[in-house]
Amino acid sequence: EGTITLSKRHKNENRQLVISISNNEKDILDYVLNVAGVGTLSRKRTYKASHAVNFTYKVSNRQAYSLLQQITPFLKSYKKERALLVLKKYLALTPRNGKYSKQIALQKDNFVTDFFKITP
Repeated sequence: EGTITLSKRHKNENRQLVISISNNEKDILDYVLNVAGVGTLSRKRTYKASHAVNFTYKVSNRQAYSLLQQITPFLKSYKKERALLVLKKYLALTPRNGKYSKQIALQKDNFVTDFFKITP
């Protein structure tokens, strides 16, 4: 099970494209990392002894966009709708230098709103 979302790394930053997959079996995520060739693998902290160790694969920004181009035909449900919207609009609304004109910023806000309206 994975997630396609737009998230902020810091409170005052713009949203970035993020694809993540969480699983208890590290071997599965190692396989995803090797096949994709991009992203990072991290271990989630456990707070109780009864909790199992959990791992997360994560890729963001243009690397996530590239991965999305490859996996979109295999997606189902609302995730496919989100992926298609991202593929259609994300690059045009995300300048590489992070400098947004007022017009692009407004269009990006509308894009983010439309993105999060797509729910299961």
